[in-house]
Amino acid sequence: MHNQSDLIYHYDGSFDGLLCCVFESYEKKEIPLAILQPDAAKPQLFSSRLIPTDSQKAGRVLASIPTKLGPEALSFVRHAFLTCLDQKELYILLFLRLGYCHGPSVMNMLTNKVVNTLCKAVKHLNRESHLLKGFLRFSISNNALVGEITPKNFVLPLLVQHFCERFPEERFLIHDKTHGMGLIYQPYKSAVLPIDALEIPEADEEEQTFRELWRLFYDTIAIEGRYNPRCRMSHMPMRYWKNMTEFGSPQKNILPKLAAPAGKALSAPEQKNLIHQGSGQTLGQESYR
Repeated sequence: MHNQSDLIYHYDGSFDGLLCCVFESYEKKEIPLAILQPDAAKPQLFSSRLIPTDSQKAGRVLASIPTKLGPEALSFVRHAFLTCLDQKELYILLFLRLGYCHGPSVMNMLTNKVVNTLCKAVKHLNRESHLLKGFLRFSISNNALVGEITPKNFVLPLLVQHFCERFPEERFLIHDKTHGMGLIYQPYKSAVLPIDALEIPEADEEEQTFRELWRLFYDTIAIEGRYNPRCRMSHMPMRYWKNMTEFGSPQKNILPKLAAPAGKALSAPEQKNLIHQGSGQTLGQESYR
């Protein structure tokens, strides 16, 4: 019999550390009031216990999940650990306890509060990672591609495969400013590492020129009659805009340089007309979906 206790577990914030909390809960036959990471440590009215990370204990719990709950449950728990869900550690512990009792069928118990809450959190994680595959904007800095994101969930592990396969010969950095982490890639080697502070150099003139070209292209293909801000915000939430080039402030005195026919210099109005003529209606129709 396992009783709800007034004890708070503290762990090191790692996935193995959380698995050790699960092991501790079964070993002591207790369910903690909360499971907190080091940065969440605050003065508490309840007693607390620091749970050290033990690779052997974590390995035993890890091996038991696919055996008793199925491989789908292991993937689900790993994804749940990446979410921004409040008290996710306690929910994961309660989910595993439920799974050890009911087996693989726990994945279908959507009316259960614990399972339902975790399912919603994982769905939010997957949606955010999917959106960032399209919303992430890179700039060139020191001969490498650099992009910044501010996600709610820790999505970098879910972005590794997509961007490494998309840019296999490039060197790039994706900086997660929310969690202080970075995805660093050089040809055929990738790593997700902590980044305490990152100062990206100011964009040079060439980079600024390409940014202005992208903004000009974005504005040019838009169809005024199809402008629908509410629809756009439903598909492209405003919290992503601050890291997207097309929503940035244009730089003064930066004029995109377009090739002129027969070596003739183009004026600013002529450049805009040239881009208007080259833009297709099909692209414009997609701009606010």
